[in-house]
Amino acid sequence: MKSMKQFLVCLMAIIAMPLFGQKQISFAYVDSDYILGRMPEYKSAQTQLEDFAAKWEAEAQKMQNQLTQLEKDYQVDEIVMTSDQKKQKKEVIVQLQNDLIKYREDKFGTNGGLFKKREELIKPIQDKLFEAVQAVAKQEALDFIFDKASGVQMLYANQKYDKTFEVMEELSIPLNESETNPKGKPNPNK
Repeated sequence: MKSMKQFLVCLMAIIAMPLFGQKQISFAYVDSDYILGRMPEYKSAQTQLEDFAAKWEAEAQKMQNQLTQLEKDYQVDEIVMTSDQKKQKKEVIVQLQNDLIKYREDKFGTNGGLFKKREELIKPIQDKLFEAVQAVAKQEALDFIFDKASGVQMLYANQKYDKTFEVMEELSIPLNESETNPKGKPNPNK
């Protein structure tokens, strides 16, 4: 919702500027998902995040299995246990349930370990991308560059305003054989 509001504000600014005698506004767009997907350091960071998540999920599953077994054991032995034994077993089960909830929150919650790792690994790469976008904007004297991947719905975009490959060039990401270089010429690597 926030990005939609930002988009609308930018759109209104684009429309309103000519009304006030300002220079013509120039804009373009990039596909940050595509660019990030082509960056080896981003792929590496994603793999590391997946490894952390898998390790933490395995630990959570181990705790869940232990909890399930304790609950089954309690049900089987409940008939022969004294009230004190029942109370102690229930306390152990409740404590393990609480530990599992806390563990999941610590690792996968809003401010959990996975969120912090993602910020640690991905943010520098996103900053690098942002700097490249700014460099292309300055080189080509663009006023606005929108991100096609940001959730702002583009119903139509003329390809001539796509600066994805220019940003990739700024980041030294090689183009595939099927891609054309930023100037619209065939890829020289073909």
